Amino acid sequence: MTHNATQQSDDTYVVLGKLTSPHGVKGWLKVYAYTSPIDSIFDYSEWWVRQGETLKQLKVIQGRRQGKGLVVQLKGIDDRDAAEALAQADIVMPKSELPELADEEYYWHELEGLNVYTLAGECLGQVSYLFETGANDVMVVRGGQDAIDKRERLLPYLPGDVIIKVDLQAQRMEVDWDPEF
Repeated sequence: MTHNATQQSDDTYVVLGKLTSPHGVKGWLKVYAYTSPIDSIFDYSEWWVRQGETLKQLKVIQGRRQGKGLVVQLKGIDDRDAAEALAQADIVMPKSELPELADEEYYWHELEGLNVYTLAGECLGQVSYLFETGANDVMVVRGGQDAIDKRERLLPYLPGDVIIKVDLQAQRMEVDWDPEF
């Protein structure tokens, strides 16, 4: 099982979402969450908000679904101008503060960059990123210098079926996948 808690990350932080634009005149902001389910971003009572090199911690007063998206009220953000100043800021979390997962569960940022090999030992490339579909998560594997070709492949993230073994220490994933697909 994967937990979507990133689209992009650096060594210390994982991006949980983005504050996109003001919502109303009282300082609320629209939120685009990379978490799955999206409203699990509200499991965190304080958010680290990053704009460029600036990082500040803000308390979540309340958050809720609004239509198909989310909106949030953050402490100290009391009007539209203050909300506008935070538009397009990333919501990040120190990786050290992410909840521990059960065995055989991984955060997406842990899988990104892994070298992907078939059962026959052929390198298909590296996991570039993952995305959700209605049925299952999908890994984008890009071929490169050490791979059998430079193709980009979409592999369903199905542990025990397609995904045979994940070894984070070795930065390696073994898959039951025909390279022709």
